[in-house]
Amino acid sequence: MNLRLQKRLAAKVANVGLARVIIQPTRVGDVKEAITKADIKALIRDGAIVVMPEKRPSGLRARLRHKQQKKGKQRGQGTRRGTLKARLGHVWPQKIRAMRALLQNFKAKGEITNKIYRDLYGKTKGGFFRDRGHITFYVKQNKLLKEDGGAKPAKPSQAGKAAEK
Repeated sequence: MNLRLQKRLAAKVANVGLARVIIQPTRVGDVKEAITKADIKALIRDGAIVVMPEKRPSGLRARLRHKQQKKGKQRGQGTRRGTLKARLGHVWPQKIRAMRALLQNFKAKGEITNKIYRDLYGKTKGGFFRDRGHITFYVKQNKLLKEDGGAKPAKPSQAGKAAEK
């Protein structure tokens, strides 16, 4: 019994390769009568023609390995490929986001003026600060926080100066 045409049509209809198309031996008579794509589609729905799932590597070993790596195993010298920087990925974006968030926090709480914020923002962008702690240290050392009495109030207007005299 030659079912080559039906198998090829089924593969085309299901958009898979010939190897994934299986014809049920008990329904060979029904499949033999099918000559159109519509007939083949109906047989696939009925289960006379079965499209096998795609074969792929099992995820078992990957899952087990990941479980061990979460514990800190399988990360020794023999496993490593690439320098430390290459393995860490991009550190700069994470650091700069954290530092900018700290500056935003200072500004939102009103601890620093907008002028000081812009100055610190530029220094952060230029790589002046190592991390958040360095920014905090710099701000306190130079008395830039308002509560330290360092952030100077805005200059009084000319009218204000005349009124004082």
